Amino acid sequence: MRRPQRRARTAARTGLLAAACATILAAPARAQEQEGGTRTAIIEQAQAEKEATLRPHAPGKLEHYLNYAESLLLSGGLHWHPFFTSAYSGGGFTLGGGYITHLGSYNILDVRGSLTLTGYKRIEAQFIAPRLLGRRATFSALGGWREATQVGFYGIGTASTSVDDKASYGFKQPYGSAALEVWPTRRLLVMRGGVELSRWEQTPGGGSAPSVEEIYTPATLPGLGVSATYLHSEGTLGLDSRTSPGYSRRGGFYGVTLHDFADQDERNGFTQYDYEAIQHVPLLREAWVLSFRGLMSTTALKGNQEIPFFMLPALGGGSSLRGFSSWRFRDRNSLLLQAEWRVMVNRFLDTALFYDAGKVTSSHRDLDLEGLKSDFGFGVRFHGPLATPLRIELAKSNEGFAIVFGASAAF
Repeated sequence: MRRPQRRARTAARTGLLAAACATILAAPARAQEQEGGTRTAIIEQAQAEKEATLRPHAPGKLEHYLNYAESLLLSGGLHWHPFFTSAYSGGGFTLGGGYITHLGSYNILDVRGSLTLTGYKRIEAQFIAPRLLGRRATFSALGGWREATQVGFYGIGTASTSVDDKASYGFKQPYGSAALEVWPTRRLLVMRGGVELSRWEQTPGGGSAPSVEEIYTPATLPGLGVSATYLHSEGTLGLDSRTSPGYSRRGGFYGVTLHDFADQDERNGFTQYDYEAIQHVPLLREAWVLSFRGLMSTTALKGNQEIPFFMLPALGGGSSLRGFSSWRFRDRNSLLLQAEWRVMVNRFLDTALFYDAGKVTSSHRDLDLEGLKSDFGFGVRFHGPLATPLRIELAKSNEGFAIVFGASAAF
């Protein structure tokens, strides 16, 4: 009788011990479950309070007008538009306008003109057919006339005359061109071809600087006093993954362009080769962008012909060496390197820190990284989804400060 009683007491003790262990082990789980329930309740309560105070975003007056302008641009409802492109780089702040009308469902005709305080004038008309060959090609035709009154000339070469020894010249130019851009594979591969007929007629330079003919002679400056009629044909083959050449925060362009300048008098003809690489690297979901560009231009003579000084590759101002005066350096060949850190402020405004370096040389063998001229600066860009109609930048070089007003992307 004793053994069964002992076994019963032992089993009871074991059961009580197991129940106690289970209770101890289950306590943290229950506590965690209660804590989780409490936390979930707190979060749900906070969300409910937040939802009660939420209101739809109400754009300010400026954003409202910008949205309206963007809608008109994209829908084709805007006919009159500003036009900030100068007749030639270095003309200063530019004011102008144009009128766009549709010819059919997609084709457009844009008549526009601009004027600067220094007397630079431009008037032209452009026809664009953007959806040819099953939307794989764009055709454009352009015709117009422009005049520049005081284009800067500082001599030939990177080690050219001092900025204080500036001379100037002017020119008048009627022009007409046609171009076709084709995307054979819809993406990436791009081919461009075009032809332009224009006449360059030199005029005395204006402004405070002396005119070039007061300092140079035809023997010391090739092309001085020349009026040349050029048939300019060009072709580009490249890889382009950008959203648009006018504004992009990702992708790149890698291409080669051949230019042939045939002088009707066979005295000033030459060929030019442009090798260009652009890459945009987005960071933080495209809130930041690191952008890089390299551009090398080389020229070759045609027989005994020579390149007029005003047709030589040049660096300075605009979208090249922005801390230097426009057309500051000229020679047979040029090298340009640029880097930017772009910050997107909102849908319409970007800021950028930039650095430029480059040089010009008489021989393509000297296109290396020695003796580069450089500058740095800060800029703001007002843009749409595909274009940059206004760019304002302040740049610093060893020759001082420069303010740039541009009507297109830097690159």
